[in-house]
Amino acid sequence: MVENISIEYTDRSVSAWGGMRLMKELMDKTGIREKLHILSLPQPGSNHGYSPVQILESFWVSVWTGASRFTHSGWLRYDKVLGEIFQWKRIPSQSTYSRFFHKFNWKRNTEVFVDLHKWFFNQLTLKSITLDIDSSVVTRYGEQEGSRRGFNPTKPGRPSHNPLMAFIPETRMVANAWLRPGNSASASGMQKFLDETFEILQGKKIGLVRADSGFYGDNYLNYFENKQLHYIVSVKLHKPLKLELVNQKNWIEVAEGIQVSEFQYKAHGWKTSRRMITVRQEITRRPKATGKMLFTNEELGARYRYSCFVTNLDLSAMQIWVLYRQRADAENRIKELKYDFALDSFCLNKFWATEAAFRSIIMAYNLMSLFRYTVLQTKTQTTLNTLRFNCFALGSWISRHAGKKVLKLSVSGTKRQWLDGLFSKVGALDPPFQFSNA
Repeated sequence: MVENISIEYTDRSVSAWGGMRLMKELMDKTGIREKLHILSLPQPGSNHGYSPVQILESFWVSVWTGASRFTHSGWLRYDKVLGEIFQWKRIPSQSTYSRFFHKFNWKRNTEVFVDLHKWFFNQLTLKSITLDIDSSVVTRYGEQEGSRRGFNPTKPGRPSHNPLMAFIPETRMVANAWLRPGNSASASGMQKFLDETFEILQGKKIGLVRADSGFYGDNYLNYFENKQLHYIVSVKLHKPLKLELVNQKNWIEVAEGIQVSEFQYKAHGWKTSRRMITVRQEITRRPKATGKMLFTNEELGARYRYSCFVTNLDLSAMQIWVLYRQRADAENRIKELKYDFALDSFCLNKFWATEAAFRSIIMAYNLMSLFRYTVLQTKTQTTLNTLRFNCFALGSWISRHAGKKVLKLSVSGTKRQWLDGLFSKVGALDPPFQFSNA
């Protein structure tokens, strides 16, 4: 007979998240706490209220440790060790987070998050960056403000929000992000969004802008051209352009079943023609080809799937296609934000409150990306779920020796040396942070 292990209780404070000390040291190196203190964050209504800096910090930590609802964030208050690691006197409850974000409006969101992101990217040394503009759909299951019925490919007919985001693929970070009502068009508010994004990235050289067909329009292309930006934008295949593609004769085969072509095209309402790059893939030879069929009649293009791009880059057609395909990494960033950072789950009744939580998560994501690049220094992108398992989920407790607090981590074997290496790298950091691959 196997002897059962007996149960006893202890009053000792123990945490499952001792590895969060790494993030605390990284945040200290960035100086973000000092920056938060001078932002126009909502202040408590009484002397006994929580510091807004502490509310934001603890919200980020709750996301990093796996919270996907405001109710989950409230459980952090029972972790006394985490409170000591981050030097919080008290940890907020679920209602505290809700009240805090409900104090945000459009003006405060713009002031706080533009200033915060501008400060953050000023700490990164970037030679030249690419900007990938993309939108997404966040399904809602209630009557939240701003949730509207619009394009929703996964849950047709369901109300949603429609975020607009600008990604920097070289750093795997988000330069800017807005939450929008669910019935917004892909490019709705894009010019103001881009103006704000360029303000955030002030002083950084933007070498290329890439965007999907939602941003294909003369006004947006003129915007890029007036700012002397290089761009590649996916083209909407309207009927006049479809006929133009069918009549193209100068196709060049660059791989099995793949042909490219380029031509000058002036759409209705344009003052000038622009360079078009077209890729067509033969369906019989490449059954998983991306793109769209032009017509159902085989003679008019049903043998191929077509992709078309407008650009002002002076590169070969094949190079343009390869460059645009790299934009697919933005989709990976959106998936990670939703699945690992619960970007689509922290929702409140008021629209601007939800956007404040949304933009706060974006900063939590950027801080974690900074950790991955400067501390882990791995060639492959490590997901937050993997980081939780490898780096952060470490049993720990606080002991006191010779009048000093010591964080005890339950780690054995070679993992101790590995963690010592990570703490050493964090300790050696000093802004501005160098991104040599950008």
